[in-house]
Amino acid sequence: MPFHYGLENLQSLAGIVVIILLCWGLSENRRKFPIRLTIGAIAIQVVLILALFAVPQSHVLLGGVANGMSALSDATDQGMQFVFGYMGGGDQPYPVTNSGALFVFALKVLPLILVISALSALLWHIGLLKIIIRGLGYIFEKTIGLGGATSLGVASGIFVGNVESMIIIKGYLDKLTRSELFVLVVIGMANVSGSTMVAYVLILQNVLPDAAGHILAAAVVSAPAGVLLARIIVPDLINHKVEKLDYGSELKYDSAIDAVSKGTVDGMTVAMNIAAILVVMVALAALANAILTVIPPIDGQPVTVERILGLIFTPLAWLIGVPWNEAAKGGEILGIKMVLTEFVAFLKLAAIPLADMTPRTRILLTYATCGFANIGSVGITVAGFGALMPDRRQEIISLIWKGLAAAFLATCLSAAIVGALPNAVYGL
Repeated sequence: MPFHYGLENLQSLAGIVVIILLCWGLSENRRKFPIRLTIGAIAIQVVLILALFAVPQSHVLLGGVANGMSALSDATDQGMQFVFGYMGGGDQPYPVTNSGALFVFALKVLPLILVISALSALLWHIGLLKIIIRGLGYIFEKTIGLGGATSLGVASGIFVGNVESMIIIKGYLDKLTRSELFVLVVIGMANVSGSTMVAYVLILQNVLPDAAGHILAAAVVSAPAGVLLARIIVPDLINHKVEKLDYGSELKYDSAIDAVSKGTVDGMTVAMNIAAILVVMVALAALANAILTVIPPIDGQPVTVERILGLIFTPLAWLIGVPWNEAAKGGEILGIKMVLTEFVAFLKLAAIPLADMTPRTRILLTYATCGFANIGSVGITVAGFGALMPDRRQEIISLIWKGLAAAFLATCLSAAIVGALPNAVYGL
């Protein structure tokens, strides 16, 4: 693999420094900067990325992940065709003149969430997912100094929803310090769930080579990034004693059938929430664009929400490594992710023609977009965490907006670290 380090990599390196400094500016105790955690968290991200993309034969693992996600998508299609016939992708009763119109988000992407949610519940019940989560939790505990309950919550957040991960450690929630609670709030919004990862891959697979590998990597590396920025903003207590964890869990199923049934119901709730939020957010954006038509066009282009967001987030897009001539489009994607959810942002990213965006920029934006950090997640997080910790609801509310900023910047930090590595790592 030829080694080449250019100005664009140094640009991303500068972005890492700026993002960390921004969070330090928000810190509740600027005198307590976690230097060892900063080095360790960034090192873990670099090692994970190199292990997935640069280690010989790593393409075999990524190919297996891609094949597994493709198999899940194909199996979901069969279930949809059985229930919905031609509307679910089966044989069409009429001549098809526009095959692209057959892609209906509600019938193609959202059903994947049902299947993955049910499968995740089944894997949890039989113990396989528990082993994976405990293994990752142990790694986080030993490498970046997280407490047992916090490390388990962070690890589980990679595979299940942010509220579900809290259920796993429900018995320890009252023992969490303010800093540990903030870590979990940030991770809940910086991560994505396993039930949505496959949906993201399905959206991006035609415009992003190794889409499955990049989405998997983005989901994993956002965890140490989120922990780092959370600890910078709300440092942990001095000499805080870490709670020992017995790995018991409040999340239990009576049988395999019970796991599949409840997993499906949970997946339905997630899918319906996503559908509802998308309808409302896209409608509000369209309404805002209609109102903005009263403003005369600028440079021959109408003023829209997308253009405004692009202008606001252009500097951040540049900092993570996007070239200046693509930074406005990158800023638009980041702004859409913040305001209209990552699903809309991924759909917008997938709609950009291959010739209009370089592969490197597309990869960076994938990492920066892959997270639940958006305005809609604020309400979900407060409601979910507040239900599990009613006595600390006001504390959660006091942390939530800082948590949103940290979670949003965590995915951008992951993107900047990806951009700081040689392009040859990703075959560019």
